[in-house]
Amino acid sequence: MKQPYVFSKTLLILFFAGGLLSIHANCKKEKNGPGGNGTAGFTAASWLTKGDRSALLEKQAGGLVFADQHNSNPDITIDSTQVFQTIDGFGFSLTGGSATLIHQLPAATQTSLLQELFGNTGNAIGVSYLRISIGASDLNESVFSYDDMPAGQTDTSLANFSLSKDTVDVIPVLGEILAINPDIKLMGSPWSPPVWMKDNGNSVGGSLLPQYYSVYAKYFVKYIQAMQAKGISVDAITIQNEPQYGGNNPSMVMSANQQADFIKNHLGPAFQLAGIHTRIIIWDHNCDNPNYPISILNDPAAKPYIDGSAFHLYGGDISALSTVYNAHPDKNLYFTEQWTGANQSFDGNLKWHVKNVIIGSVRNHSRVALEWNLASDPSYNPHTPGGCTECKGAITVTTTSFSRNESYYIVAHASKFVPPGSVRIASNNAGGIYTAAFITPAGKKVLIAVNDMNTATAFNIIFRNKIAAASLPGGAVATYTWD
Repeated sequence: MKQPYVFSKTLLILFFAGGLLSIHANCKKEKNGPGGNGTAGFTAASWLTKGDRSALLEKQAGGLVFADQHNSNPDITIDSTQVFQTIDGFGFSLTGGSATLIHQLPAATQTSLLQELFGNTGNAIGVSYLRISIGASDLNESVFSYDDMPAGQTDTSLANFSLSKDTVDVIPVLGEILAINPDIKLMGSPWSPPVWMKDNGNSVGGSLLPQYYSVYAKYFVKYIQAMQAKGISVDAITIQNEPQYGGNNPSMVMSANQQADFIKNHLGPAFQLAGIHTRIIIWDHNCDNPNYPISILNDPAAKPYIDGSAFHLYGGDISALSTVYNAHPDKNLYFTEQWTGANQSFDGNLKWHVKNVIIGSVRNHSRVALEWNLASDPSYNPHTPGGCTECKGAITVTTTSFSRNESYYIVAHASKFVPPGSVRIASNNAGGIYTAAFITPAGKKVLIAVNDMNTATAFNIIFRNKIAAASLPGGAVATYTWD
C-alpha cells in the first residue's frame, strides 16, 4: 500500500487532484498529535441506528467525553496526521424509475423529500453524489436509448439524438435537486447503446460493433452537451455498466481490450476535440476481476484519458480496490452500486453495507460510496421486462407519501456528516468494530463505526491521547463527530 503523507505542523496543506485543501488545526488541540502530551478533555456527539429499528439515525443524549482514563476494551485510534484520499460524496443512483416515482408525488411532498435528501440543514442527510443512467437502465419502465431507429435503419450522423424520454421525469427532478444543492456531482452510466450499434441488434447483451466506435463516442459527447444545455453538468461517465454481464435488459458485454480501444482511439480524442472535461471511468463492475481495469490502465495510450475505475460488490472482496490502487496509485477509485433486495433484512443489510460499501470502500481508497436505486414503489417497480424485480429503493414511494428503508440510513450515516472535500484519516478496526475516519473542510473530525458482532461491544475511541469509552449494540451503526 502506498504510504500516507505525515504532517506534524499546525497548518496542514494538502494537495489533491481536486485542488488545494487547507485545514487549519486547532493549535491547542492538534499541536501534540497522537504521540504528544494531550490536552483538556472534549466531547463527541453521536448518532445511532440499530438493526431492530429502535433507533434510526437518532442523536444520542449527552456526549462521549474524551479524558485520561483507560480500560481493557479494544482501542480505536484516530490519527489525523495520516491523510488519505479526498471524498467526492455519498449517495445513490437516481434511476429513471426513481425519478418517475418522486416526480408523481404531490408538490409539497416532493419538495419535502428532496430537501430532506439533498439539503444540509435540520433533518436533511446531505446526499452529495448521484449516479444516473445514460439512456434506460433496467429500473426504467421501458427500454430506450437517445437515438432509437426502426429495425434495419441506422443514424450514424446522430441526427435523431434526443433526451426527450429523460425530460419527462429525470431532468425535472434533477433540476429540483440542483436548486437545493448546486454542487452535487453526477455520474452517468450506460446500460446499452442504441441497438443498431450492436452485433445482436438487441437491448439485451451483444457487443458494440467496431464500425460504430466513433459514432458511439460522439453519442457520449452529444449526451454531455445536451445535458449541459439543460443546466446539468455531468462530472463523470463510466463506459459501460457491468460490462461482463449481458443478461440484464438493457445490457452489453465489453471486454477490457474493447474498452481500451474505444477510449484511446475514439472516446478520449472525441472528448478532447469537443473540449469536454467529464471524467472517464472504466470497469463499473464487481470486485472479483481487478485485472480488467488494471489491464486497461496498463495501456499507455489509453491511461492518460482515464480518471479511474468503478466497482460493485456482487462478487469478490472490497480489497480489490486497493489491488487496483497499488497497481496505479495515480488513478482514482469509485464505488458505484450495491443493491438491497426485497427478501433481505434491514439488520443484515445495515451491518453488511456499512461495513463493506461505506467503510470498506473508503478504507480501500474510494472517493465515493453509492447505494443502488434511490426509490421504488411497494412492489419494487418500475423496471423493464427482464429488469430487477426485487430492487428495494432507499425510499419506498406511493402516490402520496414515502417511507425510509435501510439504504437511506446506510448512506445517511456518511452523507450527513462527511461533505465533499473531506479527507479520510487513519483509524483502525478492533474487537469486531469496523471504522472509517475523516476531517471535514471545516476541520470537524468524523468517525463512522459498525459493530459486526451480534452482541453489544464496548470499545475506546482514542484521539490525541484522550480516551472516550463507547459501546455499540450488536449490528448497530454510529457516527461520532467532534471539533
